[in-house]
Amino acid sequence: MTEDVRIAFRLRIMQGDAIAVGPGKIDLLEAIAATGSITAAAKRVEMSYRRAWLLLDTMNRCFGEPLTAAESGGSRGGRTRLTPLGTQVVARYRRIEARSLKASATDLRAMVALLSR
Repeated sequence: MTEDVRIAFRLRIMQGDAIAVGPGKIDLLEAIAATGSITAAAKRVEMSYRRAWLLLDTMNRCFGEPLTAAESGGSRGGRTRLTPLGTQVVARYRRIEARSLKASATDLRAMVALLSR
């Protein structure tokens, strides 16, 4: 593929009118896993703390159990970590993305070839 072309799948799984999971929510969960903090994760993915909290709330309601858990303690306060379900959701989402890209590779190459140069 040419260097200036980027392929981006935007998989969203809806539950009713709510987006149960999508690319922004997965990015947020990965940032929480990396930073141990909702605040730091929100900054990392360039969203407000309130927006991050609302996204987590929606996911937790859609999945019926929390995808993150707060751990209290320590001199600088507690941490936030992914629950086993949160870890599973991220892994499955990324696996779906990777498999979709691989399965679509021939058509994607053909589509890129049709782009104007």
